[in-house]
Amino acid sequence: MRPDEVYELLRNLTSPVVAITCERGGKRNGMISDSAVRASIVPTIPRVSVYIHKFNYSHDMIFDTGRFVMHLLGTDQFDLIHQLGFASGRTRDKLAPIPHQLGRLGAPVLDECYAYFECEVINVMDTGSSTCFLGQVADVGYGKANRPDRKVMTAAHFRANMPAEWRPEYEAHLKVAQRFAEERSGNIKAVTWRGL
Repeated sequence: MRPDEVYELLRNLTSPVVAITCERGGKRNGMISDSAVRASIVPTIPRVSVYIHKFNYSHDMIFDTGRFVMHLLGTDQFDLIHQLGFASGRTRDKLAPIPHQLGRLGAPVLDECYAYFECEVINVMDTGSSTCFLGQVADVGYGKANRPDRKVMTAAHFRANMPAEWRPEYEAHLKVAQRFAEERSGNIKAVTWRGL
């Protein structure tokens, strides 16, 4: 089977499109990820895992502070995905125009989201080009615009419904990320998370 066929098959393992926010030393950032997974089946032990590419500005902020907020987004939040996912926080404050406040752990919580999970990192796994952060959920809540009829944004829904004028930029960013990942995926290092 050709690599592109395998890639398309793996896209069926879709996850929600989530906004990840973080804070370090007074600087705040937000990004978009489509690789978030529930990491516990025990209701009293809520955990999530998220993969963050090492080229993302948020990566080192999360690694250094051991905290992040994961936000589920609604299917009507294309503009928020564009604001957080199509530019780097190294060049501008992406959260400045987005209503938010600091949560219980000191990381930004977006006002407009489906739901949010404030997480403390309890373990990590190096994947070469990214880090898988295992987060223990410390606090959870709904966004101010949550409605019973609102649906959660998935990667498949986003790709199928994004505005046509965004597609060239999206594809260009994807190619850059894929090249970065291809060059670094074989360089995996064992990491012992602090406190373990």
